[in-house]
Amino acid sequence: MQSAIFRIFVTALCISTFCLSAWPGLAATRAKKDFSISPMVGGYVFEGDQDLEDDLTYSLGLGYNLTDSWSTEFVLNYFNTDYEHDKSGDVDGLLYRLDTLYHFMPESSLVPYLAGGIGGITVDPDHGARETDLLFNYGFGLKYFFTDSLALRGDLRHVFAFGDPENNFIYSAGLTYLFGSQQPATPRVVPKDTDQDGIIDANDACPDTPAGAPVDKLGCPLDSDKDGVPDYRDKCPGTPDSVAVDQQGCALDKDGDGVADIHDRCPDTPADTPVDTEGCMGDADKDGVADQMDKCPGTPAGLMVDQQGCPISLTLAIEFDVDKADIKPRYHSELKRGADFIRKYPESRILIAGHTDSTASDAYNLALSQRRADSVRNYVISNFGIKAERLEAKGYGEAFPIADNATVQGRQRNRRVELSVYALNKK
Repeated sequence: MQSAIFRIFVTALCISTFCLSAWPGLAATRAKKDFSISPMVGGYVFEGDQDLEDDLTYSLGLGYNLTDSWSTEFVLNYFNTDYEHDKSGDVDGLLYRLDTLYHFMPESSLVPYLAGGIGGITVDPDHGARETDLLFNYGFGLKYFFTDSLALRGDLRHVFAFGDPENNFIYSAGLTYLFGSQQPATPRVVPKDTDQDGIIDANDACPDTPAGAPVDKLGCPLDSDKDGVPDYRDKCPGTPDSVAVDQQGCALDKDGDGVADIHDRCPDTPADTPVDTEGCMGDADKDGVADQMDKCPGTPAGLMVDQQGCPISLTLAIEFDVDKADIKPRYHSELKRGADFIRKYPESRILIAGHTDSTASDAYNLALSQRRADSVRNYVISNFGIKAERLEAKGYGEAFPIADNATVQGRQRNRRVELSVYALNKK
């Protein structure tokens, strides 16, 4: 019977230890008290070949708390049992032990502990001599405090006498009462974290980090792109290495044109000037003069221009009859002036551009202007020794008037030939 009770007790104690330790709301802060007294009752289990029946045992423990976790306890155990095969007498036993206990989670309501100690056992049978032996014990237990001073207690010990191979067990349950000097429990010191960044002040290299800013292990704001501006203020995350940035973490743009200096081919663009993707003012006709300053937008590609974006050109004072491309003798001196202009740019090609008024169809005027440009080119080659490969004749028809085609005088001015210099010598 006692063996069955012993097994039930051990099982219940183990289950209580594991289950209650996981139960919420067991944490408590108790005032520290120096002494304890523990009355308990339980069972004494003898190894089978001792010819003694398992029986009840009564114990009383007096303890002293050395620290929050460590305590020492003097315990007296008394039992009275019978021989299993000889019912004519019984056996009294007294155990006296000095134990050391180590408590886990000492400030919790549920306090598991380990115990071990040394003492003695005196056995006094009705038929036989009294014997006293040195005794050792170890085991574990559980205390559950339902007030600051009073706890339920369960305890299991393996006890054995010095030089005796017999293994006996004591299981007991009872109460523990704490008393003595009552000092407030030492409050748990919570390390300060002034800026609430998760890094305590003692380890925080940046103790004034703004609330919510992500920080590194030193408590300093993260700077993912290493530009010197922390992520929480960085309006341009991912700035390339070694790029100078402003206070918002964006690449510097000295001229304020919207193109960062590292990409800006024209870093001194005047304020409010439209620019291209390289930070330079637009140049729609690609003549090297920005649109804002170009007095001659739409210059044909490749022509040499002056500082105002206008082609370096010479307009010949040659007038053509309507629907004619013949050069009249009175204009030969004007053609010599054109040859002299060409010789001023010996390394460049010259565009001879023919133009018409608008009196015919576009297609007809385009062909007519080409014939007029060809006439001038052929005359210059034949009479002034200009190499043919330097001269390009091209007709533009009525596309580029310089006067009003609604008047006779305007149409006369539009029937013209212009010489322009290419920027590079094309071969």
